[in-house]
Amino acid sequence: MAAPDYRIDGFEPASSRVEDDFHWVTLGDDTYAGLAAHHTADGRHSFLLLYDGAAIWDLPGTAEYLGMHIERDLDARRFTFDAARLPTVPLTQHWLIHRGCPAEAIEPDGSVSPRPADALTTRLERQLRHHPEGRYTLLDHYTDNPGNFDEGIQVSTLLYDHHPHAAAKPYRIFLEETVPSFATYTVREGAFPTAEAAGTWMRTRDSPLPFAPEPQDGFGRRAAAARARTTTSSSGPSPTAPSRGPAIAPSTGRTKRSR
Repeated sequence: MAAPDYRIDGFEPASSRVEDDFHWVTLGDDTYAGLAAHHTADGRHSFLLLYDGAAIWDLPGTAEYLGMHIERDLDARRFTFDAARLPTVPLTQHWLIHRGCPAEAIEPDGSVSPRPADALTTRLERQLRHHPEGRYTLLDHYTDNPGNFDEGIQVSTLLYDHHPHAAAKPYRIFLEETVPSFATYTVREGAFPTAEAAGTWMRTRDSPLPFAPEPQDGFGRRAAAARARTTTSSSGPSPTAPSRGPAIAPSTGRTKRSR
């Protein structure tokens, strides 16, 4: 995995605010590993998918992935940028795709990353990667990465699903579990009726994840139209995050690792 390639040599920040923000985002970028990048042929845009190897030394639960979109004014030789820290690769890809990055151009190298363990994992990741804007609201997340070959990694992401088919249990936990060898990982989707129920499960983990039901027959044919009508202003109560402490008890003895 390569170091980030910002391609801003010869460019100045478009404002003092851009300069300050870029400084803080890239202050520790010697620990960033480039998982995927796309640079447009006209030189105006760069889209970066980065892994922050130092996240395990930050606050417990800190997300490990960073998406960055750099936009350049070729005439003025100035640049602006936007960045987001997110808990999983598919959500980071989604963020980049909806800022103009071609989906096929931002895939990590599968030879150096863990592989999806099964077809369900692949389907759920595709769902998160390509969902239309407005379907999900990100409420909470927690990354538990002890950084060793004994425990693996667990990432819990709590989303509110605005799609009509999820109305009965709109609070969805996507649980990503990477095996201790870091060779493969699984993703599973849990469904909860309230934020409190989801928060309790994330805190205690004293019962199996209540899996979300499989889409009904014909769902695929109706999904596009239904999703197109679904926005964050859809009817029903506004999503709320559970009032609680960390989702998963932080591990001790963390060490640095590149995924």
